[in-house]
Amino acid sequence: MHSHVPYETFLHQIAGFLGSFYLVLAVMNAFAALVIWQSGRDKVLFRLPISKLPFTVSMAWLGVSIFFTILAPIAFSGRQDWMEIISLPQLLRSGVNRAMNPTIYSVGSMVLLLILFFLRKYVVQPPMAWGLLNLSALLMGMSLTDQNFAAIVTKPDNVPIVGLVFLLGFFTWLSAYQAVRNDDRLKQGLGPEEKLDDEKVLVWPDLVYTELICMVALTAFLIVWAIALQAPLEEPASSVKTPNPSKAPWYFLGLQEMLVYYDPWMAGVVLPSMVINGLMAIPYIDFNKKGNGYYTIDQRKFAYLTFQFGFLVLWVTLIVMGTFLRGPNWNFFGPYEIWDAHKVEALNNRDLSEFFWIDLPDLVGWGLSRPKAPEGSSEMMKVGYAIVRELPGILLVIGYLTILPPMLVVVSKFFRDMFIRMGFIRYMVLTNLLLMMMLLPLKMLARWTVNLKYVISMPEYMLNF
Repeated sequence: MHSHVPYETFLHQIAGFLGSFYLVLAVMNAFAALVIWQSGRDKVLFRLPISKLPFTVSMAWLGVSIFFTILAPIAFSGRQDWMEIISLPQLLRSGVNRAMNPTIYSVGSMVLLLILFFLRKYVVQPPMAWGLLNLSALLMGMSLTDQNFAAIVTKPDNVPIVGLVFLLGFFTWLSAYQAVRNDDRLKQGLGPEEKLDDEKVLVWPDLVYTELICMVALTAFLIVWAIALQAPLEEPASSVKTPNPSKAPWYFLGLQEMLVYYDPWMAGVVLPSMVINGLMAIPYIDFNKKGNGYYTIDQRKFAYLTFQFGFLVLWVTLIVMGTFLRGPNWNFFGPYEIWDAHKVEALNNRDLSEFFWIDLPDLVGWGLSRPKAPEGSSEMMKVGYAIVRELPGILLVIGYLTILPPMLVVVSKFFRDMFIRMGFIRYMVLTNLLLMMMLLPLKMLARWTVNLKYVISMPEYMLNF
């Protein structure tokens, strides 16, 4: 549960940071306007209706800078009636809390990735990217006046993660921007931009000198950070009193989220091992020789989408979910919702064998139960009954990994061409790695939609899948 102070006191506490935040945004946009104006690439957007004076791109960003400058003194005031002007409406915040759930969050992340992929030629344009950055910063600023949101993002443990999210967005945009430029050049019969710079650079002094400057700058930044931000130290650890929620370090939050849907052996051993083995297998299963040494998307669409889906959707979004949306008792909370430790969510998770042996027969009036070995049965008999009980899940997993890859060859021209070029062994390795990767989102959606706990449940033999 968030430790709340009176709302007026909270607004005065956040006022200094929020006002400075808006001033930084104002300076950034003013600098962008100046750079565009001096570059000679300023464009006329439209002409004013009365004076017919041109309204240019630099003037647009200057207007954004003025807008943030106006917001800054309102934020510095700390007055509740003024701060409400620059806050998200309560109705909108309540709507986001009600609509936000793990299903919408995860599926929305996948949909957003696809939208950005298909619209990449427009999204990577610097004006569009700069506009999206300003919108995200404005949304964050308007959300910081919410006590629950601010308690999460301003927590000393979480402040670096907020910065990492923005840095990740920047470098993802930068790589996509360079790839789109190269794809356009390749369509024109030109080489990639990386080919234009073939000049050799010596390790000494060029590289070492650059690394030394970066090291000094980073050290100075960390010193300022340590002075300005309170260290996230808590009371000594005690086995009889654990925090609620108990969270792993941010870089393990993805694994902690996976433990919700799989047994530790699967989430902590098998799936991470599959990631490592998959990375090791890439040089042996990759038949596309294009895109080596330069950024491109068009020449490696499948590889690009696979990586972005695995990294952004199946890893980064899980870290963000575990950091900002998982609260007490590992319940899911909206970004503007109070972390109530007494919140109870009724979960009636069921195994696939229960659906098959109990729920389905009940629909037609058959009173069946899951197979169970008689008392006094031998160990082999118990194993046989357990296999029969979990046979639906066993067959489903075997069919998923063995029958689905050939079916993809039959129904999809893309996978058919891939099979012809790769051969049987490489194709099966690739498709099984992809299917193993898809197990996580499929299991997550099954848990949230039909309360499916395990596809194969043999707790007596420590085998749950």
